[in-house]
Amino acid sequence: MAKSRLVGDYPVIGIRPTIDGRRGVLDVRGSLEEQTMNMAKSAAKLFEENLCYSNGEPVKVVISETTISRAGESARCAAQFKKEGVDITLTVTPCWCYGSETMDIDPMTIKGVWGFNGTERPGAVYLASVLATHAQKGLPAFGIYGHDVQDLQDNTIPEDVAEKILRFARSAQAVATMRGKSYLSMGSVCMGIAGSIVSTDFFEDYLGMRCESIDLTEFIRRMELGIYDHEEYAKAMAWTEKNCKCNEGEDFKNRPEKRKTREQKDADWEFVVKMALIIRDLMTGNPRLKELGFKEEALGHNAIAAGFQGQRQWTDWKPNGDFAEAIMNTSFDWNGIREAFVLATENDACNGVAMLFGHLLTGCGQMFSDVRTYWSPEAVKRVTGKELTGRAAGGIIHLINSGATTLDATGQSVNVQGEPCMKPSWEMTDADMDACLKATTWYPADRDYFRGGGFSSNFLTKGGMPVTMMRLNLVKGLGPVLQIAEGWTVDVDPEINKILDMRTDPTWPTTWFVPRLCDKPAFKDVYSVMNNWGANHGAISYGHIGKDLITLASMLRIPVCMHNVDDNELFRPAAWNAFGMDKEGSDYRACKNYGPIYK
Repeated sequence: MAKSRLVGDYPVIGIRPTIDGRRGVLDVRGSLEEQTMNMAKSAAKLFEENLCYSNGEPVKVVISETTISRAGESARCAAQFKKEGVDITLTVTPCWCYGSETMDIDPMTIKGVWGFNGTERPGAVYLASVLATHAQKGLPAFGIYGHDVQDLQDNTIPEDVAEKILRFARSAQAVATMRGKSYLSMGSVCMGIAGSIVSTDFFEDYLGMRCESIDLTEFIRRMELGIYDHEEYAKAMAWTEKNCKCNEGEDFKNRPEKRKTREQKDADWEFVVKMALIIRDLMTGNPRLKELGFKEEALGHNAIAAGFQGQRQWTDWKPNGDFAEAIMNTSFDWNGIREAFVLATENDACNGVAMLFGHLLTGCGQMFSDVRTYWSPEAVKRVTGKELTGRAAGGIIHLINSGATTLDATGQSVNVQGEPCMKPSWEMTDADMDACLKATTWYPADRDYFRGGGFSSNFLTKGGMPVTMMRLNLVKGLGPVLQIAEGWTVDVDPEINKILDMRTDPTWPTTWFVPRLCDKPAFKDVYSVMNNWGANHGAISYGHIGKDLITLASMLRIPVCMHNVDDNELFRPAAWNAFGMDKEGSDYRACKNYGPIYK
């Protein structure tokens, strides 16, 4: 079983091979045993070869010890799966079975059913029947049915079936991984930002997570009392000196009287490295602290995601959290390549949740950005005298924020085609890590913003990467809704970048983003995407993951209010079809009908 840095095992996928139980002269069951078990084995192989946990370990899959024909075997399978820690079930069959007797009735498992599309035995008939039973009993399940008829002895999984099975499992794995974990607020409400008004009801009812919180004075207490691993601090400081402090930028943003002395800046570097260590210890605990005599502090908060308030009370007094936030969200640190953490700047928990969705679906570090400015082609031409070209020709959205953008977002990693990309930690190389670090400048913080000083990361994201911008918003009377915009990072003329960047903050990381346009009103042009975005922040993940996000949202009963995914590619529980033919409306009605899964 893969080891998690949090308390609790990773979710296990259980495969339930159901079968026609008739014996007698024809021995229908006997004639189907091998084919049915082969379907289960093929599905298990598909999972094991294509899915990983967020730390890169292959998923664990178990198959029912026997095929399932009647209620007694369903019960035995359920008992087996309980011992194995199964959270996700995929029922597979090539034939007719007794639906209500063979279905998974555990209300807490996430359910999919694959019915073989063949003519000799009616697997598709069972699929339709058992999905109707799931709907009638209020247990939504995902139906998987291949487009083309297969021959009876064909044990391969068609491409369209494999795509649905994997999307179901990838999304279910994310949902089950969050269950029982924590969101840790470090501080409280930041500058009146709605997302930092943390809703415990949302986390508990929709995600199955608890909300933890600490006051920011805990950082000072741990620093002054030495509640951190001093050996690791020395290692982290040496790494920072070599890889980050050596790239410290010129202090051009601050007026001479506002600039800190070299001695003060050196002290700030030491301070922000300790902040990063303490944030990690607060989130996941540290057994080394127990050895040092700090037994309570060694436990951590079992936080799969967290947020740091920072502004203003902290940053008006102490160095900002930008270095700590950026390093935590990056897929490496002084200990080498490792799984990125999820840490939201300004304690924007709603954006932190979107970052968590993206991380669990991709394994990649996540960007946290202000959705800052829409630049029309006309405005760019007026301000710079130059024209936007290529994908950027219709206008661009400036994504920028001082803090929590992962250094992976430099785009300095390269794929096998030599293209810029962001990688999950298990694919990162030392060369990727070095390139990301070298592309990042650490500017002394703008002390008109951050009176306490600190350092802000600065880089320009390489263009050409497929990315998905997302945001969770809470609406009174409606509940949570999810927004999704697939698109690309883009390169712009260096002179355009320089002029536009200087108008915002040239000490912060910049990403130029262009969404994919379509005939949906919110995506008719780039301006409309910006104008319909529901908050000041967005989480940005590598890859076009809109389809996975929509599937995940349906599992959590969170309607999607804005997306640019083709409606033909949506994959939600089969029961959603009963709530009307318009996809968006049926999503809202189904989510309202079933309600949050943990309430």
